Amino acid sequence: MQATALIDTAYDQIMERGELAQRIADAEVGAVIAGLNPLLSDAQVGEATAAVMARLHGLGPLEPILADPLVSEVMVNAGQVWVERHGQIEDTAIHMNEGLLLGVIERIVSPLGLRVDRSAPLVDARLGDGSRVNIVVPPLAIDGPCLTIRRFVARRVPVAAFCSAVEASQLEHAVATRQNIVVSGGTGAGKTTLLNALGAAIGPMERVVTIEDAAELQLPGRHVVRLESRPANGEGIGEVTVRRLLRNALRMRPDRIIVGEVRGGEALEMVQAMNTGHAGSLSSCHATTPADALRRLETMMLQADVALPLQAVRDHLYSAIDLIVQIARDGDGERRITDVVRVGADGSLSRFHQAGEAQR
Repeated sequence: MQATALIDTAYDQIMERGELAQRIADAEVGAVIAGLNPLLSDAQVGEATAAVMARLHGLGPLEPILADPLVSEVMVNAGQVWVERHGQIEDTAIHMNEGLLLGVIERIVSPLGLRVDRSAPLVDARLGDGSRVNIVVPPLAIDGPCLTIRRFVARRVPVAAFCSAVEASQLEHAVATRQNIVVSGGTGAGKTTLLNALGAAIGPMERVVTIEDAAELQLPGRHVVRLESRPANGEGIGEVTVRRLLRNALRMRPDRIIVGEVRGGEALEMVQAMNTGHAGSLSSCHATTPADALRRLETMMLQADVALPLQAVRDHLYSAIDLIVQIARDGDGERRITDVVRVGADGSLSRFHQAGEAQR
C-alpha cells in the first residue's frame, strides 16, 4: 500500500470512531497503521502517524508547508496545492481530496465562529499566527473548494530594502516630519511590509492607532493601539467594519492614524482625518500607478454615501495626501519602490525631492 493510500485508509478508519477520533493518542494511530502494513519500520510508522495526526488536529498536508519560513503564500485550487517562495509560484505536487480539504477548511473557520457552505460560500478569516485566509467553495468555486493563505511575516524589513539608502532616508524624513503618505501597489507587491517599514520612523512616544482587516502591522513605538475589523459571524451579525473603527479612532486622541488598506467608503474618513489634525498618517491602496491611486481614492470617497460634489471630494483628497509611494515586484520577484510622487493642491503629480536634493 502506497504511503498516501495508507494515510487515507488509516484516517478514514479512525474517523469512523466519531467523536472519539479527536481524542485518539499517537500510539493508537500507530497501531492502526501497523495493522494496515506490518512491514513498515518504526520510523515509517512514526511518519505516517504524524501525517494522520496532522489531518485530525492540524491542517493536514499543509502543516509542513506552513512550517517553511520561505513560503509566503499557500494556494489550494480544488485540491491542488501551490506555494509562493521568493515571489515565484511553485507547484508542490500535493493533492488534497475534497473531503480532506473541506475538513481543513472547517478546522480553520469553526474556532472563529464562522461557517462556510453553499449558503455562505465566501469567507475571510485569520489564523492564530496572523496569516490571512480566504476560502471560496461551490457554487462560487466551480471546480471545487479554493483555499488561500497569505503568511504573516513577523520580521521587520527596513525601508532601505525597497530602494537606495538615499531614497530611504528621504522617505523616513517625510514620515518624521508628518507628511501624509499613501502606499500604492498591486496584490502581493509588499504594501503592508513597506507600510510597516515607514511606520518605524514615527517617534516612539507618539500615540498611533492602526486599523486593519487583518492585523499585520507591528510598529516599534511604545504608544501603539492596534484595531482589527471583524466580519459577521455565521448568523450574519457582529460585523465591525474598518470604516466604523476609523470613526472610533478619531475619539481615541491619536497623533497619527494608520489604515492598513482602504478599499471603500472609509477613504473619506481617512482623508478627513488627515485634513483635521492627524498629519503624518499613512495608508495603502490597490493601484498600478500613483495617478491610478488618486483616481481609486476619489472613487472610494464617493462610495461613502455622503452627498459631496465631485470637486469637493477632489479638493479634500488633494489637500490631504502629500506623497504617493508606488511599490511593485520586479522580474526576480523582489519588491521595489518604483516611484515616489508629490501631490499638488490641484491634483498634479511631480517627482518627490527633498530640500537640497539635486534635480535629476
